[in-house]
Amino acid sequence: MKIKTLLIVSAIGIALATPESLQAQAKPKPGKPDVGDVKEGGKERPKIDIAKIKERLKAAFEKRKKDQGDAKKKGHKIKGKGGKGGAFGKLVRDDEKVKELREAFQAAAKEQHEKVKDLHKQLKDASDEDKDGLREQLKGLRTDWVESMKGNREEVRARLKEIREEFKNSVTKSSTPTTTVTPIRANKPRHS
Repeated sequence: MKIKTLLIVSAIGIALATPESLQAQAKPKPGKPDVGDVKEGGKERPKIDIAKIKERLKAAFEKRKKDQGDAKKKGHKIKGKGGKGGAFGKLVRDDEKVKELREAFQAAAKEQHEKVKDLHKQLKDASDEDKDGLREQLKGLRTDWVESMKGNREEVRARLKEIREEFKNSVTKSSTPTTTVTPIRANKPRHS
């Protein structure tokens, strides 16, 4: 019984003593030292001019934008992975035949798109009997388009091969003008 009353009295004492010791008090803010324009080392603090900072940021932004635009115009440098001549960039983009192929393909794409749009409009308003015929026309247009895309790709690939050959020839002529490169297999007789 004594232990029980001792515990109760100590619990009441702790409960009453706790609020006094744990009262929330705001900490005072530390004051800023008044140093004026002088640092600890005796040097003056640099003045921050917000207008100059904005001007520098704007100039940097304009320069970056200009450099990105110039990079698009210049294209890739002519060097490849491990010296294999993999990137053509400007050579291909500036080639006249590739430009013609690209423009012809874009014109054909627009024409194809218009035809498909017209057929879809007709398909919306058509009766059930006419819809089958229109769907067949759409399928035919799709197959024709796939074939024309394949043909265009083959033409572009062929032109890229020609450009590669022209580039290889110009590089080998400029780097080693006195020697000619002959394939090793051309000298060996074939056995059948």
